[in-house]
Amino acid sequence: MVQKAKILLVDDRPENLLALEAILSALDQTLVRASSGEEALKALLTDDFAVILLDVQMPGMDGFETAAHIKRRERTRDIPIIFLTAINHGPHHTFRGYAAGAVDYISKPFDPWVLRAKVSVFVELYMKNCQLREQAALLRLQLEGGGHTGAGGSKESAGLLAELSARLAAVEEQAEALTKQLDDDSADAAAVATAAHLERKLTGLRRALDALEPGTGGASAVLPAQT
Repeated sequence: MVQKAKILLVDDRPENLLALEAILSALDQTLVRASSGEEALKALLTDDFAVILLDVQMPGMDGFETAAHIKRRERTRDIPIIFLTAINHGPHHTFRGYAAGAVDYISKPFDPWVLRAKVSVFVELYMKNCQLREQAALLRLQLEGGGHTGAGGSKESAGLLAELSARLAAVEEQAEALTKQLDDDSADAAAVATAAHLERKLTGLRRALDALEPGTGGASAVLPAQT
């Protein structure tokens, strides 16, 4: 069973959180509420999130300050942030949002379909990265055990390599389809860049897996770092 991605919804008004849940429920992912910046930071200490929807105007710690804390933490700095705001102070206000680390900036009232489509892109990228990490973990196990197998072990290793290759091919195919979709839809530059980064990591993993094939140096293959 594929584990669902978590989406963090941050807003001090319960009715706004309820509206976001209604819009995003169709994605069938796990929606986590936070009614303040402090509550959001606590949630980020223990859970991994695919994307954060962050209200700008909140009492106490506002959205900009919350985003700054998120971007300072190594664990959370790469989580995409979509700012939501009911006010528009012009280009300077929007620039402040992007400077704080947002990948998008949406004014209320927003189009539910557009918001759902934007969030779904980051959820899909997150799921592909999770799959890639799983393939990398299996490949590391194969690399570590490559020098300790006899004839029976060689047959078992060949079977594992075939399974890894098939599973990696499925992820590669999905990533390629996602990249084409982003190109066709003229998506946000941040989403396109994230997809390109994912494809580069897939290419490195494929090269390492190919190096394990008989006659190619096997255990001497170097697995690319996963970031």
